Amino acid sequence: METALMQETLMAPEHLGLQSRTDFRQQAVSLLERLPEDTGRLVVDLSATRQVDSAGLGALMLIQRKAAERRQTIVLRDANEELRFLLVLTKLDDLFVIESTAA
Repeated sequence: METALMQETLMAPEHLGLQSRTDFRQQAVSLLERLPEDTGRLVVDLSATRQVDSAGLGALMLIQRKAAERRQTIVLRDANEELRFLLVLTKLDDLFVIESTAA
């Protein structure tokens, strides 16, 4: 029996931080809950995101924790160089699938 990959996409705000984290996290959790456990995949589109502060990084971690509880995957798509460096520096890069649409 083949299971189709269920996926939702969430656009991250231009500044993912203290002011936007709560709304962003609530939207992400809502999407995760609509996806099936074990096979769901949430793509966080970061193409328009210019800045992520520690509160924004914390929001990403909370979303990842919720997904892990449900055995789902979080994909960070088109993260800028600064965020990718921050994820490596904090050793969080292994918790996410990091994708780029640039050829």
